Amino acid sequence: MLSIFKREFKSYFTGVIGALFIAFLLCFTGIYVTSINLRGGYASFEYVLSNIIIVFLLIVPLLTMRSFAEEKHTKTDQLLYSLPMSVGEVVMGKYLAMLAVFAIPVLIMALYPFLLSAFGYMAYKSAYLALFAFFILGAALIALGMFMSSLTESQVIAAVISFGALLLMYMMKGVASLIPSDNLTSLICFGVLALIVGAVTYALTKNTAASVGIFCLLAAALIVLYLIKPEIFGGLFPALLTYLAVFDRFIELTGGIFDVTAIVYLVTFAAFFIYLTVQSVEKRRWS
Repeated sequence: MLSIFKREFKSYFTGVIGALFIAFLLCFTGIYVTSINLRGGYASFEYVLSNIIIVFLLIVPLLTMRSFAEEKHTKTDQLLYSLPMSVGEVVMGKYLAMLAVFAIPVLIMALYPFLLSAFGYMAYKSAYLALFAFFILGAALIALGMFMSSLTESQVIAAVISFGALLLMYMMKGVASLIPSDNLTSLICFGVLALIVGAVTYALTKNTAASVGIFCLLAAALIVLYLIKPEIFGGLFPALLTYLAVFDRFIELTGGIFDVTAIVYLVTFAAFFIYLTVQSVEKRRWS
């Protein structure tokens, strides 16, 4: 795993992606620090972080698009499979390399509260808690982008679908507020979700019977539950979307309160997509 980590980390700086990623994030942060903290006189670095999270929609696809898509395109993924290590170690090596690249600008950003303290009072506890949450949020989104890259051979397609998924995550709470809270609408939305689960299963396994079977099983369970107790669906799907909103979990951590459930959710989110990436790569290994 260490050899994969070194190879991947070095590759980000032999090209322009690593430098571009770091420069873009620091430039974006600097603009907001100047606008909010210096010119606006608002002594809250966590407020800056809560405003710049939209930058993840651009920088995460930039960082993750090549992780597996390039390997597939150049057929070098076959060399990875011949190494004396498991697929999980290969995936974790690549993931940790991307985290290390992301950690560089985050460590530089850790200097900002000290610099801003020269102009007035700075609440270090809430500032560094927010920065820690910013890093955990980035780690979760990088895992999602890595999974999207494992599904295609094109870096462009990987970047586009990663951007689409991140945009949906960013707008999830707003989308939830637009969905009617009646029973039937929630049932239909859960049916669409079951269809998506079936599609992801097919993408990971290329097994039509398994994907159709999972969809039919979930759909049948939803229909039976709706016939037995339809009132349980009232507002359930919008509530689920609100609960699963990744970006909003970060906002909960910017108030100076260490919310363990938010941290656990973000870590679980990252672990889930790392697991899906392993399954996706494992499927290609034996295909």
